[in-house]
Amino acid sequence: MIIRRLAVAFHQSRRLYCSNISHDLASRIAELNKEMETVFGEPPPNGFTGSVSNESNVQGSQTSSKIRKSSPGLTHVGSTGAAQMVDVSPKEHSRRTAIASSKVILGQKVFDLVLANQLAKGDVLSVSKIAGINGAKHTSSLIPLCHNITLSHVRVDLSLNAKDFSVDIEGEAVSTGKTGVEMEALTAVTVASLTVYDMCKAASKDIQITDVQLKCKTGGKSGDWYREK
Repeated sequence: MIIRRLAVAFHQSRRLYCSNISHDLASRIAELNKEMETVFGEPPPNGFTGSVSNESNVQGSQTSSKIRKSSPGLTHVGSTGAAQMVDVSPKEHSRRTAIASSKVILGQKVFDLVLANQLAKGDVLSVSKIAGINGAKHTSSLIPLCHNITLSHVRVDLSLNAKDFSVDIEGEAVSTGKTGVEMEALTAVTVASLTVYDMCKAASKDIQITDVQLKCKTGGKSGDWYREK
């Protein structure tokens, strides 16, 4: 009678497993193991748990495989792990924009000199503005895997911020093509920041370049993106 109950329980547990009710199956198998240990004086062989584990492992592997396939990869890394330039030829042309920003903390002494235009090298903001525009145009020469694209517009604005004695910089790049202009906008504000430092370094070596970041981008397959404040 007991053996018959074991057989029925086993078949019921298999039907539950086929129905993908894994929690109920685990509980059922645990009860079955205890009952067999009571009858025979020892735990059952590993056949029941082993078969479940194997099938669970197979399902886990399949799930992991699906996750790996759906996860985004690094576009500048090839199948062998070597660096590569992305082939954008299949992409469609679209209008693309990007805006980036940065901050150069001068300190009060240097800030006052810039405000009064009394630095030996001249007008800090004007020179740095031109440098930022020029930097955007030369991005592909500075960043190895960037595409050489035609920019339709580059804007670089610098403003003095008396609250923290800094220069706030914003750069915008615009192009109509097959690849984005995020790097051009980021290069613009970075080169402008470095130029501010170069123009002011004789007065202080304590100047800091901070908060270089992309603020937003539009266009392309990935659509629009805006940094959350």
